Amino acid sequence: MSEPFSVRVTVRGYETDVQGHVNQAVYLNYAEHARWSLLQAAGISQARLNAQGIGPVALETTIRYRRELLAGEDVDVTCAFVWDGGKTFRIEQTVRRTDGTVAAEITAVGGLLDLTSRRLVANPQDVFKELATDPGLFGI
Repeated sequence: MSEPFSVRVTVRGYETDVQGHVNQAVYLNYAEHARWSLLQAAGISQARLNAQGIGPVALETTIRYRRELLAGEDVDVTCAFVWDGGKTFRIEQTVRRTDGTVAAEITAVGGLLDLTSRRLVANPQDVFKELATDPGLFGI
């Protein structure tokens, strides 16, 4: 199996809390950044999704905090789609320091929303495959 898609992020000082480590909500921003980066790398822009009348939605997110992150540290945020069939999919992500230490594990359940009917699209995997110039980044 190939390595999951990954982006590097540098922790900025304003993302830290009074204890000096990354605020818990910032991990959601890192995860979202990696997801949109994967979409873009696969050839799917936000504008293209809107033109198709669909948009990705988060239905559930779980974060497991493992080690703190401090301002100035570089981290790699991975992103791997898991297709179980049906209208939803999972996205498994890891936030890892460059020394390999896992800082957080994030699992999200998502779907594609039809912006007209306001309902989830059946078989989002097929939609991503059709729209992507590099569907392999989605594991399809």
